[in-house]
Amino acid sequence: MKRILPAFFALASVAWSQTNPASIAARQWREKHEREILTEFVELLAIPNIARDKANIRRNADAIAAMFTKRGAPAQLVEEPGANPVVLANLKTPGATRTIALYAHYDGQPLDAAEWLNPPFTPTLRDKAIEKDGQVVPLATAKFPLDPEMRLYARSASDDKAPILAMATALDAMKAAGIRTKSNVRFVFEGEEEAGSVNLDRILAAHKELFTADVWLICDGPVSQTRQQLVAFGARGVTTINLTTYGPRRELHSGHYGNWAPNPAMMLARLLTSMKSDSGRVLVPGFYEGIAPLSDTEKRAIAESPVPDKALREELWLGGTEGAPGRLLDLIQQPSLNIRGMSSSRTGAGASNVIPSTATASIDMRLVKGMDRVKTVERVIEHIKKQGYFVTDHEPSATERMAHEKVASVVLHEAGYNAVRTSMDLPISQEVIRTVESARGKVVRWPTMGGSVPLEKIENTLGTRTISVPLANHDNSQHSFNENIRIQNLWDGIELMAALISM
Repeated sequence: MKRILPAFFALASVAWSQTNPASIAARQWREKHEREILTEFVELLAIPNIARDKANIRRNADAIAAMFTKRGAPAQLVEEPGANPVVLANLKTPGATRTIALYAHYDGQPLDAAEWLNPPFTPTLRDKAIEKDGQVVPLATAKFPLDPEMRLYARSASDDKAPILAMATALDAMKAAGIRTKSNVRFVFEGEEEAGSVNLDRILAAHKELFTADVWLICDGPVSQTRQQLVAFGARGVTTINLTTYGPRRELHSGHYGNWAPNPAMMLARLLTSMKSDSGRVLVPGFYEGIAPLSDTEKRAIAESPVPDKALREELWLGGTEGAPGRLLDLIQQPSLNIRGMSSSRTGAGASNVIPSTATASIDMRLVKGMDRVKTVERVIEHIKKQGYFVTDHEPSATERMAHEKVASVVLHEAGYNAVRTSMDLPISQEVIRTVESARGKVVRWPTMGGSVPLEKIENTLGTRTISVPLANHDNSQHSFNENIRIQNLWDGIELMAALISM
């Protein structure tokens, strides 16, 4: 039966001519070696990679170092006390006048394995997405070439081991085709990105000579929701706080003490609603101050980008969106305040008729260029105080709780960084666009992508520029359960990495 692409993907199906010799060689190599490529990927994905799991993190680092060393890019583990190792591999090119760094991370988001349909570190191939009733296809009996719509499910299948595998495979293809690099190339793989890159700047500063490069190409994140290749010239920064409100010392019977003892869950709900309007506008005074305006080039790039909003609403079953009628791309150029989780007492079958003792919300704030993460948190704290709260940065004592009618604690996570944005008008920016288009066709250009990557730590420490060139599918469920990579995105990524490595 003829398969009809939805309008959502119409732009992705427009014919184009691939002209990059390295990407052409990568396609030809991949078509002959799909089983071997996927087998190596499955072996890497099977190694647990949560940043706090030091033993398995080192297994990952050692495995990745071996992958690149055997491909002629000698690798080493760069370490500092208390930090997970950064894997660094180098391709030196005689006579090269510049150095390009390609970045990805090998650690993954924390997880609750019980929420996954298959174990997160048991990579599982399915004939299509789980949401479309995708069925398991054992790799041993899978028929190659694979259907490009198949999905491989595992933690970090997309975020962010796919680029690592794509880079390694690109090296195989380039070697087989006799394609040489023009620049010195550094491959940099971090082991703590999902933990906030808390040690990255320290490692880079202690070993600057190892990491210096004219440009860092960040291979993390999804492509456009239209499946077109994306080049992003910045990323939002991030800062995270835990906000807790306090009621009685212990949980109380809701009948005996209801209407008398203050309920911290209700207090927290009111406090949170004071921070955002129904349209999504953050109401914290000064929250939007200092934001750097977009250039004419950046505004034009946004205007020329495809608009996936209607199709995304249908995909996600959304009857409306925050910031409407604003478009998704316009809105992610602005900062956000997001409740990433809430807890107070119990719900469901375990619920009790009680007044809770505490209520907590974990909040992340995505920052744009010009904002300072510390000052942003200070503004949020000041807003909480204006709502009548005594605010601490620790668990309040009995004396503190009894001295104030409303008490809240705000704990700032150590991890976090500000946003940066590279000009699209720079010669290196234009070269990256041309290179990517020679491999992947017409690209979508974004001034800032919505997710956060430690660009500030890289740029400030090394005095370089960063540009993001992602490869994952937009519906990859990163940071959640059932994370996956669409097989065609992996294949496209191999061609993309070959073009960038040979740039």
